[in-house]
Amino acid sequence: MVQQVLHPMEKFQRQVNSLVKSDIIKPKDSIWKIALLFGEKWPYWKSELQEFGFAMQDPISEVLAVDAWEEEAEV
Repeated sequence: MVQQVLHPMEKFQRQVNSLVKSDIIKPKDSIWKIALLFGEKWPYWKSELQEFGFAMQDPISEVLAVDAWEEEAEV
């Protein structure tokens, strides 16, 4: 049996989805609202989101809509 390792952004996406389901944040809220909830880990997640082309003003629903987190290989 092969165990698939989750991309770190998939784990982040699941955490954010859990926050939405708990009504702590709304899908239409801006991504920057997550900053307070992730505390000192936020700079890491912010840079990861920016690498994937997200702006802090984008709605959280855009993060939740990503089907696959794939990074482009550098040649």
